[in-house]
Amino acid sequence: MKSRETELFFIYLAIDLFILNLAILFFAWLDMQISVRNYYQISPILLHGNFAWVISYFTFSKKNLFLRDRFRNRVWRITQRHVIFLLIAAFLSLIFFPHNFPRRFFVIYSCFFYFEKVFFYWIFYKIIRYRRGRRINTTQAAIVGSDETALILKRIIESNPNLGYVFSGFICSKNKNIENYLGNPDNLEALIDKHNINIIFYSISFFNGDNVEQKGKEIIKICNRKGIRLRFIPKNQRWFRNRMNMESIGEFVVINPQEIPLDDTGSRIQKRLFDIIFSGAVILLLLSWLLPIIALLIKLSSKGPVFFIQERTGINNKTFRCMKFRSMKVNNRANDQQATANDSRITRLGQFMRKTNIDELPQFFNVLLGAMSVVGPRPHMLKHTEEYSKLIKDYLGRHYVKPGITGWAQVKGLRGETRHLSAMEHRVKADMEYIENWTFVWDLRIIWLTIFGKNTYKNAG
Repeated sequence: MKSRETELFFIYLAIDLFILNLAILFFAWLDMQISVRNYYQISPILLHGNFAWVISYFTFSKKNLFLRDRFRNRVWRITQRHVIFLLIAAFLSLIFFPHNFPRRFFVIYSCFFYFEKVFFYWIFYKIIRYRRGRRINTTQAAIVGSDETALILKRIIESNPNLGYVFSGFICSKNKNIENYLGNPDNLEALIDKHNINIIFYSISFFNGDNVEQKGKEIIKICNRKGIRLRFIPKNQRWFRNRMNMESIGEFVVINPQEIPLDDTGSRIQKRLFDIIFSGAVILLLLSWLLPIIALLIKLSSKGPVFFIQERTGINNKTFRCMKFRSMKVNNRANDQQATANDSRITRLGQFMRKTNIDELPQFFNVLLGAMSVVGPRPHMLKHTEEYSKLIKDYLGRHYVKPGITGWAQVKGLRGETRHLSAMEHRVKADMEYIENWTFVWDLRIIWLTIFGKNTYKNAG
């Protein structure tokens, strides 16, 4: 797996190149001597600027990504890299423009590029600070251990809001007087529930005689049972620093014992972009005209709201408000009683919508807003999450990824009412198979089978 810094490195590089090219094209459009439409005139300028920035970016990559304290650190690093950019661009001008280097134009756009970058990252920094301060899209993180490694990791988490972690506290047996002490590791399961922890960082030595294998297996078992993520932080950092299959948080190498394909930032971005494009297309091309018709039919068929909105379990065991067209009469048992065959609560229109899956279409709004994905494990009502998590091993592991409108279990016919525990066990097994082996092509296959497969309407309703 790529390190988190490597993934962010290329994301930030892409952002910087976008800002740079925007600056070049904007001032070329304003300049009387340079024409944006003249390919032979503008292309060497674009190539020169982009090439110089890529070289400077790779040249000055140390301490590039994480904010250790205030935003002025980011400004200082932007300034340092920009100076390197100017020097490299001046040298490359001898190659790209041996006779007529447009110095005035270069000075203007490079200055604008600098201030544009500072402004962009200032806005980005403020938005992240605001969202993290309001606990929007954050992950509650706890550290098992209280040694120097654990203390440094705490500082990294608290000074880097772009990581998305909110520090909950330390779980340790020796240093009970430490600030932010949560409790003893022997009570790990209870502490996870009490503090709504989503990820655990476990500071552990691999060489000093600790019973690593036994400790590791036990904590992995607990985390899988509770459906939370786990990262080992080796105390012996130097030995691990150049090893393969590592992640990193700030200056620390971390080991992901629960690694899944969608832990990779690039894969998550790919999946999210597809979700936005696909859900946006469905909303614009289908729901824009179908929604008013269905809404009218629902209102004519029975009293009550058009939409049925229910809290369900999403990624990292966080709840979200799942949208559906209302297919039942308004009743008091919607949140605790699963729909059954010939359920008297289902309206005649509702039977048709459930049979054809039309009732699920509003969930594309959930996808567009980021609570769901087009493909993933189906979200269950909170009562089912509570019940089945106690009965089925690794049930909560389904929530390592976003829930989906359709999924591998659904296209295999594992859908509808679950009268027996074995039915849900087969569904969970299919979901975990998908999570552990995800590929983008598999998502496309599932969408195809959802639309045209023989199990599309099997057990619907």
